[in-house]
Amino acid sequence: MASSKGVALVTGGARGIGRGIALRLADDGFDVAVSDLPGTADLTVVKKEIEAKGRRAHVFEGDVSKEQSVIELVDSVVGALGSLDVMVANAGIAHLKSILDISVEEFERVLAVNVRGVMLSYKYAAKQMIAQGRGGRIIGASSAVGVRGSGWSFAYSTSKFAVRGMTQAVAEDMGKHNITVNAYAPGAIDTDMYKYMESTLSKDFGVEVSGMLQHLPITRLGTPADVGHVVSFLASEHGGFVTGQTISVDGGVHFS
Repeated sequence: MASSKGVALVTGGARGIGRGIALRLADDGFDVAVSDLPGTADLTVVKKEIEAKGRRAHVFEGDVSKEQSVIELVDSVVGALGSLDVMVANAGIAHLKSILDISVEEFERVLAVNVRGVMLSYKYAAKQMIAQGRGGRIIGASSAVGVRGSGWSFAYSTSKFAVRGMTQAVAEDMGKHNITVNAYAPGAIDTDMYKYMESTLSKDFGVEVSGMLQHLPITRLGTPADVGHVVSFLASEHGGFVTGQTISVDGGVHFS
């Protein structure tokens, strides 16, 4: 086994974008831990895929919206793999309702996972990286609807805007520790979450995403690997002078 570039942790890593990121980081030479909710069978599959690439792998079942679970997650990764050098706070849930229809309970559930879960991941990853004393990379999941708000995804859009603000604030705070903090903002990526959102938008809002794609500079769906390539750069030594940024991976939905 070749020497490791370090240890990366990907939350929500069992499938979709998280899996794509985990596999790319393994290709880059990181030992990779993946976490997801209890009972997620795909965790075992991803672990085997990482190990097949010649890297060490570790899995953890937990809920990022719960502080004790995130503390135990970081401790478990460090105990199993020896350190934590890259944190990818990818875990999140989609929710498609306007402000007129959403309940307080639904709104708070989305924010619990997509905002509190990212905050806890950032916090305890930063604490571990500071204790290690050699810097690190913290990377979070925003969204195209976290760059421009969307009425049909009120809570989700709100949560993904929060990730952008959180990323900037933590980047300013962590620079002195040689920790960079960035986010990625995917558009339409070919995952189970995208299929759910496409179906719901068509049924409940009369929005046809496939038709919208035809008006973009790049008309295809993105892939988890497309996002993984961006995270790969941010996690690498080449990304060491990039911090506080949210990078769109959306085929041209938004220009900056």
